[in-house]
Amino acid sequence: MKLALKLAYKNLIGAGLRTWLNVIVLSFAFVVIIFYNGMIDGWNEQAMRDNIAWEYANGQLLHQDYDPLDPFSLEDGHAKIPSDAASKKLTPIFIRQGSIYPEERMISIAIKGIDFNQNTIKLPTQLLKNSKANIPGIIGERMADAANLQEGDEVLLRWRDKNGTFDAANITIVGIFDTNVSTIDKGQIWISLEKLWQMTGLTNHATLFLNTSKSIISIDGWKFKSQEELTKSLTDIIETKQVSGSIMYILLLAIALLAIFDTQVLSIFRRQREIGTYIAMGMTRRQVVKLFTVEGSMYSILATIVGCIYGIPLFIYMTHTGIGIPAASQDMGVTISDRIYPVYGIGLILGTILIVVISATIVSFMPARKIAKMNPVDALKGKMQ
Repeated sequence: MKLALKLAYKNLIGAGLRTWLNVIVLSFAFVVIIFYNGMIDGWNEQAMRDNIAWEYANGQLLHQDYDPLDPFSLEDGHAKIPSDAASKKLTPIFIRQGSIYPEERMISIAIKGIDFNQNTIKLPTQLLKNSKANIPGIIGERMADAANLQEGDEVLLRWRDKNGTFDAANITIVGIFDTNVSTIDKGQIWISLEKLWQMTGLTNHATLFLNTSKSIISIDGWKFKSQEELTKSLTDIIETKQVSGSIMYILLLAIALLAIFDTQVLSIFRRQREIGTYIAMGMTRRQVVKLFTVEGSMYSILATIVGCIYGIPLFIYMTHTGIGIPAASQDMGVTISDRIYPVYGIGLILGTILIVVISATIVSFMPARKIAKMNPVDALKGKMQ
């Protein structure tokens, strides 16, 4: 094996430009695979972390008639807070439909009431506690842009009470928070839970609870959703991105492997006399096949080394500066930061190296099988086979 490696290395270096063209193409595919998967993994980790910190906590307990995807379920999707909710460390949220009228426009919104003393999620609810306004509210930056509202602005808010009667009052925006989680931002205004109870007459009612403990909560009339269930839609989107991205790097890898395959075919065709000499000197056909297979697989080893030379500085730079995401991408309802910081795990890097080496070895072995059928005498004479 040592002799095969030495001969293969000398043959590759002797091939000159042809070798380095193959190595550069294969190293590019190697770097792109790691870069894209690292970006997807970074997005996944950031999105999961932000969703849990801003919205999901350790799971949610939803009223049995409430469907987050159906705004019409808000009318009946609530009930009185169970007596054991406090002992189970549940943070209640009450949701009602409403409308605001900024600049003589009407915008339908969800009015969300939450305890201003909560610390379950990262919402800056302490701003509601410290405000002296009649109805203080906080909104996200996306909502502020859509309604053209700024901190300190007042806007007319309309809602229905428990009897279905419309009521209206001015609400004061006491804070605008910045979050990557658009599902707690767009089309929503957060106010004090007690204030919303007072406005609607539905005292002590809740639509859902945030679970602050690690255990699964079970209460009659309420359905528990774990972090895994709540983040499933995001996980599905990321998995779809990984599949679509795999098509891109499979094509890149296929192009590089095709170049290696063509090089090996041409090499065997042009080096028949050399092959005959190897066999005449005592090497078995199997050893010669191994030599050419090792020679082809060394493309992947050189490509890994070359890829590390320019790939490692690139990856280090990206993990520190991140990858900028256009603002339009953050308005699609998917949790995504304005900058994604890639994550390059050891498993990703080693797995990619393994894929590249195995693929190059298989592609090199395929044309090398022809050597086993060659006649060494004809090969020494230079006859084409």
